[in-house]
Amino acid sequence: MLARYRYRIEPTVVQRGMLARTFGSARVVFNDAIRCREDARAAGERILPTEVQRRVITAAKATEQRAWLSEVASVALVQSVQDAHRAYRNFFDSLSGKHRGRRVGKPRFKSRKDNRQSFRLTRNGFCLRPGGRLYLAKIGDVAVRWSRDLPCEPSSVTIIREPDGHYYASFVVKIEPTPLPSIEQESGIDLGITRLATIACTGGSRRDILNPRHLARAQRRLAHAQRALARKSKGSCNRAKARRLVAVHHGKVARARRDFHHKQALGLVRDNQAVYVEDINITGMVRNRRLAGAIHDAGWGQFIQLLKQKADRHGRTVHAVSRWLPSSKMCSKCGHHMETMPLNIRQWTCPSCATTHDRDHNAARNILAAGRAERSNACGAQVRPLFGVAQGVETGSIPAMA
Repeated sequence: MLARYRYRIEPTVVQRGMLARTFGSARVVFNDAIRCREDARAAGERILPTEVQRRVITAAKATEQRAWLSEVASVALVQSVQDAHRAYRNFFDSLSGKHRGRRVGKPRFKSRKDNRQSFRLTRNGFCLRPGGRLYLAKIGDVAVRWSRDLPCEPSSVTIIREPDGHYYASFVVKIEPTPLPSIEQESGIDLGITRLATIACTGGSRRDILNPRHLARAQRRLAHAQRALARKSKGSCNRAKARRLVAVHHGKVARARRDFHHKQALGLVRDNQAVYVEDINITGMVRNRRLAGAIHDAGWGQFIQLLKQKADRHGRTVHAVSRWLPSSKMCSKCGHHMETMPLNIRQWTCPSCATTHDRDHNAARNILAAGRAERSNACGAQVRPLFGVAQGVETGSIPAMA
């Protein structure tokens, strides 16, 4: 399986200038590739990817307007064209139904005003020096902060400049799965805001993962930096410094949240043979302007993604339960369904069996039971409906369990 290993790099002042040229050239070539395909479509011409690459790179270097493309590594330009082709392929696969998940939009032009820039190099555009330095084509040897060793020779590297001004090298390497010993415990997870996750285990135990609220804790410093940014004149050097300070604060929050999610996801994978989560519609939930900030701060999507990646690597299972399951409104003991369950009700008593439930723990127990039932009944078949619509049910109808 493929994985990414990311490291901080320290280019010199001259190398930063060359990196800026490479970022700009790769961006221009990407936009030219999109423009070339759009012009061909408007003219009714069928154009091949090789012809697009010849026009936007080989032929463009011979013109006066694009002669400066010869100053940067051609590998980065070729990969930028490949990115444009991949964007179109994902767009067409999404239209035809081959691409699973959310609909992919039409490729758009990249802007030079984006504070995050990147380009990719394959094996013929970089190499690792014996002294631990990274050689980049037409840039030279760049110092790398090696926080850990690479497991094998990387197949490609992506050079990234983050909005806070720091540079990173992201290597793609091939790693072998490391299965963990099989255990009997399985868990169901209910994601929340006050608690990041409420976990119900098969043995009847309960575990809570508190939500650190990384963004809320840094909100005071971040608000001060944003007010300072708003007072600066547009286009001035002081505004650029203030913008970078805001990006530094956001970067610290993102790294702290990502580190926390990595540790909690690995702990869940180690302690459980199978983990069941709810297939929640995060995109729809953040449309609630009163909860959007707290949901983004919790980072549910990143946490679930890391949980699936670590489960694949260590031989565990992560199963998504249908979002139409009324996990919060159903009694986990007798199965009684409540008509309504507002968000302000955190504990409730079942009118049928008189059992008092904690809202989140009850939902986690229902998710655990439903996930184990779905896995035992699926028998390895693909039961996920296409585009979130149940098979055999009309698009306008509402399932009975909703």
